[in-house]
Amino acid sequence: MPFIADLHIHSRYSRATSPDMSPEGLWRWAQLKGIQVIGTGDFTHPGWLSELKEKLEPQDNGLLILKEEFKNPSIPEPCMAEVYFMLTGEVSCIYSKNGRLRKIHCVLLCPSFREVMEINKRLSRIGSLSADGRPILGLDAKELLKVILDISHDILLVPAHAWTPHFSIFGAESGFDSLEECFEELSSYIYAIETGLSSDPPMNWRLSDLDRITLISNSDAHSPAKIGREANIFETGLSYKEIIDAIRTRKGFKGTIEFFPEEGKYHYDGHRICRVRLSPKETINHNYLCPVCGKRLTVGVMHRVERLADRPEGFRPEGAPFYSSIIPLPEVISEVLKVGVNSKRVEEEYLRLLSKFGNEFRILMDIPLDELEKENPLLREAIERMRTGRVNIAPGFDGEYGKVRIFEEPERHEFKGQVSLFQE
Repeated sequence: MPFIADLHIHSRYSRATSPDMSPEGLWRWAQLKGIQVIGTGDFTHPGWLSELKEKLEPQDNGLLILKEEFKNPSIPEPCMAEVYFMLTGEVSCIYSKNGRLRKIHCVLLCPSFREVMEINKRLSRIGSLSADGRPILGLDAKELLKVILDISHDILLVPAHAWTPHFSIFGAESGFDSLEECFEELSSYIYAIETGLSSDPPMNWRLSDLDRITLISNSDAHSPAKIGREANIFETGLSYKEIIDAIRTRKGFKGTIEFFPEEGKYHYDGHRICRVRLSPKETINHNYLCPVCGKRLTVGVMHRVERLADRPEGFRPEGAPFYSSIIPLPEVISEVLKVGVNSKRVEEEYLRLLSKFGNEFRILMDIPLDELEKENPLLREAIERMRTGRVNIAPGFDGEYGKVRIFEEPERHEFKGQVSLFQE
């Protein structure tokens, strides 16, 4: 049976994260979302590692489960499922190479506490691991990979959010033009990259150099409700080895669940302070300078992909895995209700729908539209539009999320008078 995995998240020990990012919170929200394997995040932080050891129980499959005494039974019955944890962490490498400052984030996937302890022992000699859940180290990403390989070839290093302008392997501000430029003779040990919220598989398919690479997607969540906004679909046994082998070979890796990339914070170019959002062509026409203040624009993911691509838009490599673009269910409900996404009404409807239909991914991707029609015609229409990509998005830029609209205001009147369980 296929299962969904989100392998890059953060704990409450990382900057700008929710205090609810605990093993218990992740366990609960993984079930609400429909995630069966969730990364722990931040295993380099001593406080978080201590909590993980206290609350998680290693299994024979290289994954971990939450101990019974920490489980909260308040999960809608149709969502209840076993949740497995994988030991994961993220390291920020900041260093100079080839005459430029580089800032590369790397996700580490690890099979047991034994390897984690050895990683932490070696990295603690380079910099502080307790200052932040995602440690900032003056370490070449290639040297980090050397450390990992020296400890165990069972550990996987994945370049994180590969296109983000400021902290990624291909980022416009501090990245490289290829995997080989970054990792040199060790490039063959990079089996995957994380596409990030502002790019999707079709954008990455335009680079022939990435044909051998598995394109994985994760939420990079800083709060429990955000887990699963991007995720991976596997059809393997539930074990660390089988998941890692699937990433390395793509056998058993079915595909990814994606943000619409326009909704990501760095899809377009722009200058947030001046409220300037530009397409790559417009940026070039303005000589990469903000037309309002004259300062340099932040070059976004779409522009950077266009610059490195050697294939036309729309190219799909043979055998490329499946992907599906989604809008998180609370955002869909928010549009249907015409209230804020963080409102009490959205929360109540979210939990009611989960209690009736099952987890969020099932509602967004699998429930027949006819069943949703009986529930609410406007909800059915919203889900259908999301599934077919008929949405309107003002692209994100320079650190600001894109704005998604499923309905234009005049369209709502077409649904007036239809029976709705969302009525006040």
